[in-house]
Amino acid sequence: MEKANFRTQILTRHLQNHAAESSSGAAVSRAPCLSYAPPEASASFDVSSMRKLMDSHNLGERDWLFNLMVQSKLFNPKLRGGKVFVAPDYNQSMEQQREMTMKRIQYLLDRGVFEGWMTGKGSEAEMRKLALLEVITIFDHSLAIKIGVHFFLWGGAIQFFGTKRHHDKWLRATETYLMKGCFAMTELGHGSNVRGIETITTYDPRTEEFIINTPCESAQKYWIGGAANHATHTVVFSQLNIEDKNEGVHAFITQIRDADGNICPNIRITDCGHKIGLNGVDNGRIWFDNVRIPRENILNSVADVSSDGKYLSAIKDADQRFGAFMAPLTSGRVTIAVSAVYMAKMSLAIAIRYSLTRRAFSITPNGAEVLLLDYPSHQRRLLPLLAKTYAMSFAGNYLKLLYVRRTPQLIKTLHVVSSGLKAALTWHNMRTLQECREACGGQGLKTENRIGQLKAEYDVQSTFEGDNNVLMQQVSKALLAEYIATKRKNKPFKELGLEHMNKPSPTIPSQLSSSTVHSSQFQNDIFCLRERDLLNRFAAEVSKYLAQGESKESAFNASYQLAEDLGRAFTDLAILQTFVEAENSVTDASLKNVLSLVRSMYVLVTLDEDPAFLRYGYLTTGNAAIVRKEVANLCSEIRPHALALVDSFGIPDAFLSPIAFDWVAANAWSASQD
Repeated sequence: MEKANFRTQILTRHLQNHAAESSSGAAVSRAPCLSYAPPEASASFDVSSMRKLMDSHNLGERDWLFNLMVQSKLFNPKLRGGKVFVAPDYNQSMEQQREMTMKRIQYLLDRGVFEGWMTGKGSEAEMRKLALLEVITIFDHSLAIKIGVHFFLWGGAIQFFGTKRHHDKWLRATETYLMKGCFAMTELGHGSNVRGIETITTYDPRTEEFIINTPCESAQKYWIGGAANHATHTVVFSQLNIEDKNEGVHAFITQIRDADGNICPNIRITDCGHKIGLNGVDNGRIWFDNVRIPRENILNSVADVSSDGKYLSAIKDADQRFGAFMAPLTSGRVTIAVSAVYMAKMSLAIAIRYSLTRRAFSITPNGAEVLLLDYPSHQRRLLPLLAKTYAMSFAGNYLKLLYVRRTPQLIKTLHVVSSGLKAALTWHNMRTLQECREACGGQGLKTENRIGQLKAEYDVQSTFEGDNNVLMQQVSKALLAEYIATKRKNKPFKELGLEHMNKPSPTIPSQLSSSTVHSSQFQNDIFCLRERDLLNRFAAEVSKYLAQGESKESAFNASYQLAEDLGRAFTDLAILQTFVEAENSVTDASLKNVLSLVRSMYVLVTLDEDPAFLRYGYLTTGNAAIVRKEVANLCSEIRPHALALVDSFGIPDAFLSPIAFDWVAANAWSASQD
């Protein structure tokens, strides 16, 4: 009846107005049009201080590179709604996008962006390189990947696997692009299973040359970034057969094109073709037909072959040698994980700014339409993702420092942490992009608004440099190995963040309260409890299968569900601990207050969304209901800080999109005539 009465009032008012206008001859009056009003900027904390905490390092050089790109027509500046935006033109053909990628690389090279990327020494040079790559990523994934393959994969292989003779010959030439490198590891038949690749290399002691062959179609090198058009050299990963014995996977420098761009003899290359994204990268396929290279071209820091054909290696264990050859993939996982966080930042900055200016529906008769972000349901869609992005940003900063400060003792930790974070952060990015696309409605479909296109551009991150599911299994395997070794020695846990297992098991209150769930002690306890319990369960289940006569691999495969839960538990705890460390480094009270809210949101939404907390009994159903209610409360508490939190990402306006600002002017008739 209330609805019927409301509609009757509206119709009566309409008919009365219509009768009055008809008798007076006046035109029908119109409601005032919508107009853009910028969001209220009222930060409760210092945005520049938060940005410094988030970006962590090289802020001045980041801003320098942002400005370099905005100044050049090569970065496709467009005037929309009174503001200039830069973004790749995805309407270009695949060939045009590749050409533009190379022109942009040359522009950056000429302005000294890559100076020291291969020849610089120390952690400062490495952190500068990582910071500038992050800025490039914000502009275009293709550009970042093309540069990353050349410097981090090709160049990293030479740095890690090569010795002085390789460094002297190749590093400066790589830094100045006198040659262009690619990284030929994956094959048509083998991607994640690198140990199973089928390319074969033998040695001819008469000529002191290695001979590389592609013995079958499944051994063709596949998805090799840079190979289709531009690369002159590659690092080939191949099985090395010496004196009829397979010594496992090794790496070799091989020229694939001459200085004029002609493909070298006995090498065949073709294009992988058009992709759903990353079309500015020329992925190619390579076949080797008795390709001869000098003996000096083996990257020999791990193993070598003498002039008379004897295999030489200080690492006698084949598994350890293979592990050493996976080192360059660590740098790839680091850069991928961090770039994923920056894409989540970009999509959230766009979607949240749009939701602070776009209105829809009214909740009272004849009332004003409501801002999207004032709807609790819209807050629930975006603000937990914002909190997770903050948490993962701190995790990314930790991962970079772990990588830059790596020592032989930290290699195992770096491998496990980078595997877990690469999976968690790229999965989070794809979920965030999808939610932000939907939160922007139809505007999210427009390429110029970036979010929809970024979904296609970044989808690949879930599988390259390691399939995310496989990486999470590697995390669980490493935890299990550490667990078994520690129990066997009857000594305390000291590796992989498992030190908390030396203490008594945490106890979770039977009845949670609002103050309890906001406590950092409770948050750490319940994450530790989950990892501890899952590791115990996983070890017990694998042991049960082993006792039944199953092999290690079969036992592990049969326990994959626990392995998946354990991998996530390890990664979530690592992320929380990096958040707490960042929070503890802050002295400003206003920053601390908002970071505390964001941390609690990260933890509580994880408790709410991961079924493991209910499945294994870490939360009762009653406590789970309290957590869910508290997530909603946190949404309303974080809502006033939303604009300042995304402004703290430090992404210049030009790198966002028109709907993040005056979307009415950007879509006006006059704008469509430009």
